[in-house]
Amino acid sequence: MSSHLPGRRRLASRLLTGLFALTLAGAAAGCGSSDDDSAPASSSKSTASSGAFPAKVATKFGTVTVDERPERVVALGWGDAETALALGVQPVGQSDWLAFGGDGVGPWAEGRYDRSPEKIGTLEPEYEKIVALRPDLILDVKSSGDQNRYDTLSKIAPTIGVPKGGDQYKTGWKKQTTMVAQALGLADEGDELIAETEKEFGAAAEEHPEFKDRTITLGSRTSVGWGAYVHGTDRVDFVERLGFENNPKVEAEAGEGFSVTVSEENLQMLDADLVVMAPIGIAASKISDDALYKAVPAVKDGHDVVFDDSDISQAFATNSVLSIGYALDKVVPLFADALK
Repeated sequence: MSSHLPGRRRLASRLLTGLFALTLAGAAAGCGSSDDDSAPASSSKSTASSGAFPAKVATKFGTVTVDERPERVVALGWGDAETALALGVQPVGQSDWLAFGGDGVGPWAEGRYDRSPEKIGTLEPEYEKIVALRPDLILDVKSSGDQNRYDTLSKIAPTIGVPKGGDQYKTGWKKQTTMVAQALGLADEGDELIAETEKEFGAAAEEHPEFKDRTITLGSRTSVGWGAYVHGTDRVDFVERLGFENNPKVEAEAGEGFSVTVSEENLQMLDADLVVMAPIGIAASKISDDALYKAVPAVKDGHDVVFDDSDISQAFATNSVLSIGYALDKVVPLFADALK
């Protein structure tokens, strides 16, 4: 399957006058101070590039061809915008998955936008907003992998969807960086970012040999209940690179999703050498003060971490090539202290 820029531009033009015509006026008004929409709003600070165009990127949906260097990029996947920013490219629109506000990125990526991007919805992106931005490339690399979502986006512009096996947000940071870099014609720059990040992981693992082969639970609690993350997700990949082994009891319950539900009656399932918990939409005290949680053996022995700093929790959750260094600096000392 191949997507080409010129044809998609003609199709986007037809969409502007067709399906979304009634809503575009409101979407354009929502762009605020955008008084220079005719100029490219996506830029690259890199003067040298390994990428010759046309660039081809393999995805679950087939090989996508980007004929020319993209000028207007919309980044919808989890961490896709940060990955583009790490490569010096500023998306004109992006999804803010963790509700950072502002430019829609964490503190580790502050100041990388010259001009704030248009905000696009996450699970249900506003397609009319995307069309109004006139993108020539859409990044949806770390996403659900939903066929209908991809089909709709690819009618607007060439869309880099999830890789094979990347459904349900299981695209790792390395694959994400590689695919985004390929689409932007910056493959060598992407390889350099990956190499630098792997060095950081290696240095942290070497500094903390006590992490090797220790079991770990990465969980969360929301207003709905408790859960734990499974192998193949970014959070688990992060700790596995440090030497940890994901909780085997959690892995035994793994399905196609990125996490498993843990009932209050079965909260002992969280027990491991180290338990790491993140509050989502609730106060951290809802976890740390919970009697059933405190009864988990590892927690009783003080071998647990409950994230009460939103920046740390969000860096750990984002796990982009930009956020990883920040997360390593912040969470590795917390893990080491909790294992003592």
